[in-house]
Amino acid sequence: MKRPLIVQKFGGTSVGSVERIRNVAEQVIRAKQTGKQVVVVVSAMSGETNRLVDLAKQVDSVPNARELDVLLAAGEQVSMALLSMALNKLGHAAVSLTGAQAQITTNSRHNNATISHVDTSVIDQYLDQDKIVIVAGFQGVNESGDITTLGRGGSDTTAVTLAGVLNAEECQIYTDVDGVYSCDPRVVTNAVKWPEIDFPTMHEMARKGAKVLHLPCVSYAWQHQVPLRVLSSFESGHGTLVVGEQAKAQVQGVALRKQMRLLKIAKSHVDVVDKQKEMLGVDEAEWLHDEHFSQLLLKSDCSDRLKLVIENKLVAEQDVALITMIGVEAIAQASQYQQLLNHSDISVLHFCEDKHSITLVIEPEAIDKAAVVLHDNTIITSGTVVEDVKQVHLG
Repeated sequence: MKRPLIVQKFGGTSVGSVERIRNVAEQVIRAKQTGKQVVVVVSAMSGETNRLVDLAKQVDSVPNARELDVLLAAGEQVSMALLSMALNKLGHAAVSLTGAQAQITTNSRHNNATISHVDTSVIDQYLDQDKIVIVAGFQGVNESGDITTLGRGGSDTTAVTLAGVLNAEECQIYTDVDGVYSCDPRVVTNAVKWPEIDFPTMHEMARKGAKVLHLPCVSYAWQHQVPLRVLSSFESGHGTLVVGEQAKAQVQGVALRKQMRLLKIAKSHVDVVDKQKEMLGVDEAEWLHDEHFSQLLLKSDCSDRLKLVIENKLVAEQDVALITMIGVEAIAQASQYQQLLNHSDISVLHFCEDKHSITLVIEPEAIDKAAVVLHDNTIITSGTVVEDVKQVHLG
């Protein structure tokens, strides 16, 4: 009978030095000593992917997408080999696999590929030999055998996909925070760490800017019912378990997005701008309409690209920030949020509603103050039972 299996993923900060890789090896060994089989997914060492991108741009300011994937995949291969060496040195048999060796097949969209299939036979073979299997995150191969990379958060996606196809007990995401907080604790110092959070709330938090888990990772885990656990690489604890379909709190999260912009455009130009937006691959954008004009809300860097082709259709632009209140009662409390911010001399420029969240568009310099006001007057005063409220070090 097969032993229970867990998948552990370690990000770039966790494997950022040889000493930290040794610490990761010890954590992996402790997991195996509990009687579980262990598959580990690793990111490139902290800063390595950026270094490789910079090298590529020194050769060509717009690198060939296929060759860039070949280059970037090398970062994770360094981490996986070093971790395997560390584990073997400590007396625990381990083997490292690239995405291709692990038989992770993707589509052919270089630099932002999607996993289409995983043949687990190679991983199963090594697990049957009682080895710890280390897989390079962020990469796979297409049907032609070309190396592909999965884009932002790709190692998380690799980990949760492997957890799903291997029927893992849970997928443990080790990072530089010790769980999922009600708001970014660098902004709100008394943010609440949840011992457990449901998939719909976590999905909405990831979609609206919370960076602890990447959206594709949460989407896959939710769809395939893979329990996710967010843990710290640097301190012990149970972290936060992401599981379940029902929200447990009226408002459970405050997500922040900075460096956003509003582009004001005449209504007659909306269709043309939509086509240009699609051609440039700008898909994270939202229209806000009033009687005379339409405003496109999008990231500042995407705005800079779009403006190059729609400049003659642009009426005005404004830098903004977004604060999203997430929970089953968030929309119903919109007027309360506006009153709280008005009392703190913060103006709400627009509201954007979703099924279980409401986003307030405000001026960028007010975002941190607004986060504290709304968080402390909703989550902290709501009477919700929580595991922890503390200031954390984010590494």
